[in-house]
Amino acid sequence: MIRKILSNKCPNCNEGHIYSKKNIYFNFFSNKMNKKCEKCGYIFEKEPGFFFGAMYVSYALGIAEAAAVFLFGRLFFESAYDMRIIFWIALTLILLSSFNMRFSRIIWIYLMRKF
Repeated sequence: MIRKILSNKCPNCNEGHIYSKKNIYFNFFSNKMNKKCEKCGYIFEKEPGFFFGAMYVSYALGIAEAAAVFLFGRLFFESAYDMRIIFWIALTLILLSSFNMRFSRIIWIYLMRKF
C-alpha cells in the first residue's frame, strides 16, 4: 500500500492517478487533482469538505518532519536547545508544505476509501 501511495495511484484500480501530473514530488505550483480516476471512474472527493481530514494528516507529517530536523540539527549545534534550529525547522516546513498538502490528500483518500 505504501508503494501505491507514493506512486500516486488510484486506491480502487491501482492504475489511474490521483493527480494529473504523475510526478507529485517536485511540482511546487501545479497541484491539479483529478475529479475521478481516468481508468475506473472512482470519485476522489466524496463530498464538499472531504479533505478537511487531510489537514490532520498534514499536521502529523509536519510534526514528524520538524522532529526529524530537530534531532538531526542537535548534532550540529553546541546546545540541544539552541534557538537557531527554529530557522531550519521553519525552512523545512515551508519548503515541504506543497508536498505535504498533496501527500496528505493521497493518504486521506486511502484511509477513507471504504467509506
